[in-house]
Amino acid sequence: MTQPSTHISADATQPEVVGGVLHALIHPDPVTLMTEILIGLLVAGTVGLWLLPGFKPDAPMAELKARLQSWWIMVALFVLAVVIHPTLTIIFCGLLSFVALKEFFTLVHLRLADRRAILLSYFAVIVQYYWIYTGWYEMFLIFIPVYMFIIIPFRLVIAGETQRFMTSAGKLHWGLMALVFGLSHLAYLVVMELETPFEAGNRGLLFYVVFLAEFNDVLQYVFGKTFGRHKMTPTVSPNKTWEGFLGGLACTSVLAVLLRFLTPMDAWHALAAGVLIATTGPVGGMVMSAIKRDVGVKDSGHFIPGHGGILDRVDSLCFSVPVFFHFVGYFY
Repeated sequence: MTQPSTHISADATQPEVVGGVLHALIHPDPVTLMTEILIGLLVAGTVGLWLLPGFKPDAPMAELKARLQSWWIMVALFVLAVVIHPTLTIIFCGLLSFVALKEFFTLVHLRLADRRAILLSYFAVIVQYYWIYTGWYEMFLIFIPVYMFIIIPFRLVIAGETQRFMTSAGKLHWGLMALVFGLSHLAYLVVMELETPFEAGNRGLLFYVVFLAEFNDVLQYVFGKTFGRHKMTPTVSPNKTWEGFLGGLACTSVLAVLLRFLTPMDAWHALAAGVLIATTGPVGGMVMSAIKRDVGVKDSGHFIPGHGGILDRVDSLCFSVPVFFHFVGYFY
């Protein structure tokens, strides 16, 4: 007896494929929805930039175009790194730490005698993210604060140079803590085990904290330029105002509640998370501004057109992400 054919033609499956794609776009999962929101914001920004000369002819169009183009690239790279595979996310975050650490070491002018300690610091980036890849939470937490805290000064002692020893040790330790340990919490968000299941999964947490931290920077800038009268730290970061800070805090807190579908949090916890992100992020920005003013530069580099260096974009994440990570870990 001949068996019935199980072959299905491409033409027969095409409506199903198209229907599946349309269904995914109209009824997306939380991560897809967040991606659509990001693309929508970039499209709106692009249209607004086209229309801006008609309303404000003296606007710095070249700078704004460079900033917007950079945002398109940064968002595309971030989304691809997050949605494809957790390993790619870990590698992406590790590269962020490496480049930011390199920019930091270039800024702070370390001694020639520190070169081997610098190499050890770069190697620590690989080791720290290896602990994340393997899910070894305890080593992730203590490797840099404990082991590198011992290894770095020991390497400096072996070099035999005592002039500016404390200065070098402080710079190396601070760079590792902020740009490797702090930022590495971003990568661990994708592998951390939570007791509370939620639809978006760990990728949703990553979208959530990065979007809120970066959007808070934009909101503070907009509110500061529009309503800013009272400067927070005139000698450190003259562009930051209390009006900008409070406007960013209010909007980011509301956004945190609206976007809680990316997390396992209820409305109250989401509100608290928004407040934490909106307050710790600017602290990171101001601390990094103090470092740049100390060494006499405006930007940490020129890696991102219109934005400066990688360090200029991740400074708020260095402080806000670890706080958010442990907040979620404690409650969920």
